[in-house]
Amino acid sequence: MADRKTIFITGGGSGIGRAAAKKFAAQGWFVGLADVNEAGMRETAALLPAGQSSTHLLDVRDRAAWDQALAAFAAAAGGRIDVVFNNAGVPLGGGLIENNVAEIERCLDINLKGVLFGAQAAHPWLKASAPGSCLLNTASAAGIYGTPGASVYSATKFGVRAITECLDAEWAPDGIKVASLMPAFIDTPLLDHAPNQATNSDIRERVVEAGLEITPVSAVADAAWEAVHGTLLHNRVGKTAHRLAFAARWLPGRLRKQTREAQRPLGG
Repeated sequence: MADRKTIFITGGGSGIGRAAAKKFAAQGWFVGLADVNEAGMRETAALLPAGQSSTHLLDVRDRAAWDQALAAFAAAAGGRIDVVFNNAGVPLGGGLIENNVAEIERCLDINLKGVLFGAQAAHPWLKASAPGSCLLNTASAAGIYGTPGASVYSATKFGVRAITECLDAEWAPDGIKVASLMPAFIDTPLLDHAPNQATNSDIRERVVEAGLEITPVSAVADAAWEAVHGTLLHNRVGKTAHRLAFAARWLPGRLRKQTREAQRPLGG
């Protein structure tokens, strides 16, 4: 166990977290699954080799719970943590004036505060296993250029991008790699949710109507593996994310015009 690599994944009960768990477990890593969804974690664990995972009930908004979950994972994993994957997140779409206070605060708390708390809690474990350890954060293509109809969500993902860049510099002396994933629309259960409490149609329907691609979740898992083992700070996933980054850098005026005129898959 002492020689086995380990990864702790929030949002491990479904979607990107589940796909990443399968990817890393297939490579022999011991996987910690963290989520508020206990049934989902059990389902994910059943897809992994026997004896190669542990499950941890964790609300990423609870700072003290982070310390407890990571300590429990380290005990199950043989005393070390090589990667913490700050992946848990929730969508929120619709015009800002349509969003209510509760859903704004929930999105900010999970997507942004949860990442900050996770990074704080992860640091001593990752420093102890450095060099070669990594903090991996799930950002989004919505953190490349502001997405109309998703002001709160985009704000959180720009925040995750900034946290990644800040910690890349702060933690370099400790030998800890920091990186982000920046996917566009990914084929996960989150697409089957309504973008906000005032809307009945789901996100998937809106994305398809807008003519945008939906990237297989396995592509994000592959990108997570490459991010942990590669050198890129931000790891874009899917054609939409790459095109958006190119336009934001080289064609900002055209991108602004297109954004104003385009359909809004998250509402607003």
